[in-house]
Amino acid sequence: MAPRKKKEAPKTSKSKNTNAFIAGAGTIVDSPVTETLKTNFMPYAMSVIVSRAIPEIDGFKPSHRKLLYTMYNMGLLNSKTIKSANIVGRTMQLNPHGDAAIYETMVRLSEGHEALLHPFVASKGSFGKAYSRDMAYAASRYTEAKLAPISAELFSDIDKDTVDFVDNYDATMKEPVLFPVTFPTVLVNANMGIAAGMASSICPFNLREVCETTIAFMKDEDINVADTLLAPDFPVGGQLLYNRADMEKIYETGRGSFKVRGVYNYDKSQNCIDITQIPPSTTCEQIIEKVVELVKAKKITEINDIRDETDLDGLKITIDLKRGADPDKLMKKLIKMTPFEDSFSCNFNILIAGSPKVMGVKEIISEWVAFREECVRRRVYFKLSKAKDKLHLLKGLEKILLDIDKAIKIVRETDEEAQVVPNLMIGFGIDEIQAEYVAEIKLRHLNREYILKRTADIENLLKEIEEMESVLASKTKLKKVIIKELERVIEKYGKERCTAIINGALEEEIADEVVIDDSPVTLFFTKDGYFKKITPQSLRMSGEQKLKEGDEITQIIESDNSTELLFFTNKCQVYKTKTIEFGDSKASVLGDYVPSKLDFDSGENAVYMVQTKDYSGFMIFIFDNGRIAKVPLSSYQTKTNRKKLIKAYCEKYPLHTVLYFKEDSEILLKSTNGRMLIVNTAALPLKATKDNGGIAVMTQKKGQRLNNVQIYQKGELSADHRYRTRNLPAAGSKLPAGTDAEQTKLEI
Repeated sequence: MAPRKKKEAPKTSKSKNTNAFIAGAGTIVDSPVTETLKTNFMPYAMSVIVSRAIPEIDGFKPSHRKLLYTMYNMGLLNSKTIKSANIVGRTMQLNPHGDAAIYETMVRLSEGHEALLHPFVASKGSFGKAYSRDMAYAASRYTEAKLAPISAELFSDIDKDTVDFVDNYDATMKEPVLFPVTFPTVLVNANMGIAAGMASSICPFNLREVCETTIAFMKDEDINVADTLLAPDFPVGGQLLYNRADMEKIYETGRGSFKVRGVYNYDKSQNCIDITQIPPSTTCEQIIEKVVELVKAKKITEINDIRDETDLDGLKITIDLKRGADPDKLMKKLIKMTPFEDSFSCNFNILIAGSPKVMGVKEIISEWVAFREECVRRRVYFKLSKAKDKLHLLKGLEKILLDIDKAIKIVRETDEEAQVVPNLMIGFGIDEIQAEYVAEIKLRHLNREYILKRTADIENLLKEIEEMESVLASKTKLKKVIIKELERVIEKYGKERCTAIINGALEEEIADEVVIDDSPVTLFFTKDGYFKKITPQSLRMSGEQKLKEGDEITQIIESDNSTELLFFTNKCQVYKTKTIEFGDSKASVLGDYVPSKLDFDSGENAVYMVQTKDYSGFMIFIFDNGRIAKVPLSSYQTKTNRKKLIKAYCEKYPLHTVLYFKEDSEILLKSTNGRMLIVNTAALPLKATKDNGGIAVMTQKKGQRLNNVQIYQKGELSADHRYRTRNLPAAGSKLPAGTDAEQTKLEI
């Protein structure tokens, strides 16, 4: 593509109100797409990554940090709750992205929302629920909040130069770059975000386990993290399907997934199932909607009703069962077919020194330890500087102790105020800072008792300074300080796991055992293509089967809900479905019209139904011209879940009858010429090609055809050997003269 030529700006007269044109205005410049992306999109993308979506090593995104720091400055760590709207308004001094976004951040951090294992905001009012889509939070003017006690661990020594501060967006205030957290919050509370071109998904872990693992790592960096950090832990509870190898891979790479299953119990007295815990990645409404969908699709038939009974006592989904339904078998279906069991994907992407990095758990702990060591080192250095300054002042005060009267005399006899400090410096041999401190002492404190009390701290200060200097000089002592803080956090905030750990491989095997309802049913199929599935209980209580005028029942089969159904049509096709796909019916209704149910082609009708579990046995296709094709039923079995197969049988000859046999049997054929022939299916060759034309069995002259076919039972015809033959094809035999239907015991 040829480069675009620069166009000159149109010549116009200068405006009276404009002194000069803007340089380059109106000029079109050719620029490569890659350059445009670099200059325009990349700054935006980096802003989203660094300033919004990806958490840092302290476990917080900027929006979280701005909100919590504002609440800390408002004194909400040790006070009563105040209106959330007040907090949101004050936070806008640091976060200019609008009140709605700030309030949503507060909601997620709150106790009432139940999204975090250790919420940082104590809430009062309706803050919605993380596990419910429809339970929305109230407006900020109706709710109240303050900082939870554990938030004290975020701001510990924040005023002692432990972290850097920067200007807010309009340079009127200062805010911390990070929080000097005393435990690895980045692993304790869940954090998810979607940036431009990357995302982060950090699952929460039990606080006690995280702190114990961190302590173990600081003592020995070669530990296996999985020995102490058992598995993720979610505030909603649930059951985690544990696989040691998969979990170790997540711990090592920072990527992977695992399954979490809900918790239920069966109330025998009410014949209902109560779901009390669900996976963190779904909601009550999603589970209920999926169950309703399955019930409507007739894939689940054991449920009478399902409803959300979540209240102040917590989450609860109630499922009312039909009489005789097996609750455990039903729940195995729901595990397979609904979000009652769901996967949680991990992507431990964290900002380290302003750059996103996907890390394993051990690497995250290592980065946090390095960050915490720097915070503690800065805190110790800050306290050391303060202690040295205080010691310096006390040393000067100690010299005053030698002659208090002299100090008073110097102050009293000095003519000018500006000369008091220099005279004290000369009189006692102290520096300006010490002299300034002494000069500021109130007259009432210029007594021996006060000075002795103050100077008594010198010895303690010397010991503290020596200890702090040794901490700064020794990495081992620095780690001991951090370990001691972690042990204090465990003792103060540690609690038992919310999410149970179960053997994943074993549970998946159990769930696979029974996933299909195998309750007994009776299947009815009519000439006009209507289908009914009736339970034994309903069949016992029912009367005569209702049929369309002129219709009749052609097949009645004792079966169960675990079978597959094949419907052969008049257009050489077969449609496959499952018995469970049809709902339970009654004798008083017409039933399901199969062509509509299975979406047949226009003008297509079902002529025969087969039910099977293992595709054993064979099909017999009998044509008007006396030919018969024998096809194994396994020829219609497919690896994929195909619903429709073409060329199900030969379309070359008009079809008369379709039959299915589990094992070889005899068939009685009768022609329009009055002849009959008994054929054993064992004499017919089995061909795997579905649309083969079969072989000639009963010869027909021009204008003749078969007019009746049925399964033959021995003894139904007198002297039935007359109608058998060793060689095929055969013409068959006629009934002896004077023989009627009653004598033959068979009405043809």
